[in-house]
Amino acid sequence: MKAFLIDLTKCVGCHDCQIGCKDEHCDQAWMPYAEAEPEVGQFWLKLKQFERGGGSHVRVTYMPTLCNHCENAPCMAAAKDGAVYRRDDGLVIIDPVKSKGQRAIMEACPYHCIYWNDALDIPQKCTGCAHLLDDVDSPIRVPRCVDNCHVDVILFGEESDLDLEGTEVLHPEYGTKPRVFYRGLPKKFIAATVYDPEAKEIVEGAKVTAASDEGTFTTETNSWGDFCLDGLPEADWKLTVEKDGKTLVMDVSTRTKDQGLPDLALA
Repeated sequence: MKAFLIDLTKCVGCHDCQIGCKDEHCDQAWMPYAEAEPEVGQFWLKLKQFERGGGSHVRVTYMPTLCNHCENAPCMAAAKDGAVYRRDDGLVIIDPVKSKGQRAIMEACPYHCIYWNDALDIPQKCTGCAHLLDDVDSPIRVPRCVDNCHVDVILFGEESDLDLEGTEVLHPEYGTKPRVFYRGLPKKFIAATVYDPEAKEIVEGAKVTAASDEGTFTTETNSWGDFCLDGLPEADWKLTVEKDGKTLVMDVSTRTKDQGLPDLALA
């Protein structure tokens, strides 16, 4: 069975994957797999950008997203007359003829990866470029997003041939069993700069500890007075900063967002 592997640790946000997808499908129908994708309003592969943290401690995460070609695909369950089907290789395809008027197919996707084409009155999404996979004469035999990515962020192939150790899927709680796997999905972080208000200098080598019911994480401030506690679960933390008998204790939460804190005075 085919699967996608997306390594976010390599993604530089260049949008080549999104551009390649658009180039392949806009104004080009690949029947019986898909009608042409509209130039605007649809992104069968969309590169999402998330700005995380705050102040001087900000990170940007890029995440290519597409149809997850789920094993338990809600769109298949919502479709009538076999309008959505799974190929032998695992790709989930919306039949552009049978799906006409079936808005429930679009509404069934919990990932919001299916779009509605008002002009054609059909739902549309990523096909895994099935037309390229099936064309033995095509110079490109993988999805265009894979071919277009020059830093190997997106891989595609037999699941057994992909290194999926340590990967995750989006929203496993949905129970859809996606076939798009991610490496490096961002976890929460707490970051700040620590300084001594009396000496008017940054504090190097201060011990920083975050403790909660989820565990204890420890680091030290670097030569710039900065620290970052990375890979944190979503939780409420007791943050402690200490050095040379001085201690700062504060409550910090990563339940809803990453924390790029204001400069912390260790007095």
